[in-house]
Amino acid sequence: MILRYFYDDRLAQASYLVGCAKTGEALVIDPARAMTPYLKAAEKEGLRITHVTETHIHADFVSGSRELAAATGATIYLSDMGDADWKYQYAQEPNVILVHDGDAWMVGNIRIEVIHTPGHTPEHIAFQLTDTAASQRPMGVFTGDFVFVGDVGRPDLLEEAAGYVGTKEKGARDQFQSVERFKQLPDYLQIWPGHGAGSACGKALGAVPSTTLGYEKIANPAFQFEDEDAFVEWLLDGQPEPPRYFAEMKRVNKYGPALLHTLPQPMHHQRPELNALLAQGGQVFDLRDRGAFAWGHVPGTVNIPSSETNYTTYVGWLVDYGAPLAIILPDLDALAAILSDLRAIGVDNVTGYYGPDVAAQASQSLPTITAETLSRRMASNNILVIDVRGRSEHDEAHIRGALNIPLGFLPRRLDEVPSDREVVTQCVSGYRSQIAASYLQSAGFSNVHVLTSHMDVWSKLLPTESAA
Repeated sequence: MILRYFYDDRLAQASYLVGCAKTGEALVIDPARAMTPYLKAAEKEGLRITHVTETHIHADFVSGSRELAAATGATIYLSDMGDADWKYQYAQEPNVILVHDGDAWMVGNIRIEVIHTPGHTPEHIAFQLTDTAASQRPMGVFTGDFVFVGDVGRPDLLEEAAGYVGTKEKGARDQFQSVERFKQLPDYLQIWPGHGAGSACGKALGAVPSTTLGYEKIANPAFQFEDEDAFVEWLLDGQPEPPRYFAEMKRVNKYGPALLHTLPQPMHHQRPELNALLAQGGQVFDLRDRGAFAWGHVPGTVNIPSSETNYTTYVGWLVDYGAPLAIILPDLDALAAILSDLRAIGVDNVTGYYGPDVAAQASQSLPTITAETLSRRMASNNILVIDVRGRSEHDEAHIRGALNIPLGFLPRRLDEVPSDREVVTQCVSGYRSQIAASYLQSAGFSNVHVLTSHMDVWSKLLPTESAA
């Protein structure tokens, strides 16, 4: 048996290739949209990708199942579990097979058995793997967004991100039952999860790429509960704010993502086209680094530096999926990689791009402020600090008097930002606060500053408190 692991640092997302060396057949589990790594790995191992599957309708990235199957002729295996609201809407395509709890299929000598594990989503399934050439006992389980290293998948996304009110408690109770079912499985089973640390699909994911069920029974908090109500309370408490784009990903993956070759290709434009787009109310994200943007940028653009590993998360928070988008690149050579990153979260309508020189005659700067300067000016009642970190981060420690508006909620809470006061945006390192300040500036707020000092500095120089 051949097992290969793929990990996308930007999405904290894992996918897997399982191959039978004897027959040359291979299965890819939870593929991302950019399929080249799977094709290269299969070619290197002398394998043909004949099967593709996924554990559930993903919320955090565009599934690559359709893309990979179209390129290889593979059969797609999709869950038919859960309620009517969360059935795949492209299941009628001829290369799709719907599967249920207890179903199994062979990939050469490798047996894949479906285990229904509702909780994170109603249709969620896991895949138990048995290498029948070596043993009739299973080796491990691909758990998707059910069991992580040190955590289990959050059950509230259908309610918090997709708007299905009243589903998170039921999801938490389903998750308890799924954990109880897994407690009965052998300790020796390897666990291959779908995400690692940094994913918003849980609240405390570990950074280790794999684990064993026996270890999770000992160390994972979710496996320590005997009382369902206590489990539900624990699981729902402290979950991070789900990025706004999760709702769009649910829709896209439910109905079937467009194939990449059908997407429009962005055009290289110059400053006049950029001005015209902004005048028409279009979106322009400037992906250059923070310093370059602060020094000078085109008015109306929003800065989301692509140098940060998870920058696409913040694109997903702020992008309007229904409108055309143009991007200003840090370097023209970065176009292909950035388009791939954006398309990974379904930002397919990138109509134009610009080189960094488009801002050479920029007429606007973004003022910055240090903690030292802010500490001297805090006595002024005309300064409002907006803490754009998540709620749990703010509750742990924050600048006294700061207004907490998590970055992704800023577009919906602009009415809370006073236009007659000086506003200072603040986070941990200055990255999120710069995005927030640039967004406020693009929305017409003229007196905005970015707090550039790291939390290690501002927490010592400015009055701080916790919500406890």
